[in-house]
Amino acid sequence: MTERPTLIDMRDKALKNPDVKAEYDALSSAFEMKRQMIALRKAAGLTQAEMAEKLGTKRSNISRLESLNASNSPSIATIENYARVLGYSLRVGFEPQGAR
Repeated sequence: MTERPTLIDMRDKALKNPDVKAEYDALSSAFEMKRQMIALRKAAGLTQAEMAEKLGTKRSNISRLESLNASNSPSIATIENYARVLGYSLRVGFEPQGAR
């Protein structure tokens, strides 16, 4: 019986395709930012509902903000407010393509 491939195996195989790799790289910044946002909120002991209250918005807006499946990208001002409520500031930078 052959062993089933793991998710890592499938990811590595898919990333050998240049088109898949380009899309993966394009999404990695957004994924990392949202992963950090969720981690900071949870480290602060806040639920999405509590975060929404602090920002004067609805829980569904926080859910959408933290989701990778959202069709719209949040504004920098929105991300700055999110960070500020958690006691952080936002830092944005640029790096050469392919530096990851």
